[in-house]
Amino acid sequence: MSTKGSIVVFFFTILALSRASPSKKRQHVPCKQLLLYFHDILYNGENAANATSAIVAAPQGANLTKLADQFHFGSMVVFDDPITLDNNLHSKPVGRAQGLYFYDTKNTFTAWLGFTFVLNNTEHQGTINFAGADPILQKSRDISVIGGTGDFFMHRGIATIMTDAFEGEVYFRLRVDIKFYECW
Repeated sequence: MSTKGSIVVFFFTILALSRASPSKKRQHVPCKQLLLYFHDILYNGENAANATSAIVAAPQGANLTKLADQFHFGSMVVFDDPITLDNNLHSKPVGRAQGLYFYDTKNTFTAWLGFTFVLNNTEHQGTINFAGADPILQKSRDISVIGGTGDFFMHRGIATIMTDAFEGEVYFRLRVDIKFYECW
């Protein structure tokens, strides 16, 4: 190989190595971001008028109006919760959170979530789909945004959720900070 060819190969090798360097971190900037709250009111046998969720599966012999013992392991809840722009349950809803969560560990509070935000207001029309593990005792948790429709067609990203409030086992409010990194 000629000296000129060696210099070209050397140059491209250095260029390739500099691009593959782990010391350079790519900064990801969201293409869209939303902050929403959803409010879950679990049916407890006495609050049918305002309940937005219900236990639909529980360990054998369990009461479907009370979460199971052992960190609620085996309880599955289906919900249709209001979504608001602020943390006030009585604010006008901008949509519904619809899906399920089930408690999947016997030694701590953790659940798996699969749900959709159905937004139907003047600002946003469409759905956003979420799935992932929820280690409930952590202050903030990330779950995957796996797609959407309408204004959120094929969007993907991360939703950081935080328990914003809770009252016993009947009510909780989640703060959902959604960052889309793929917007169509």
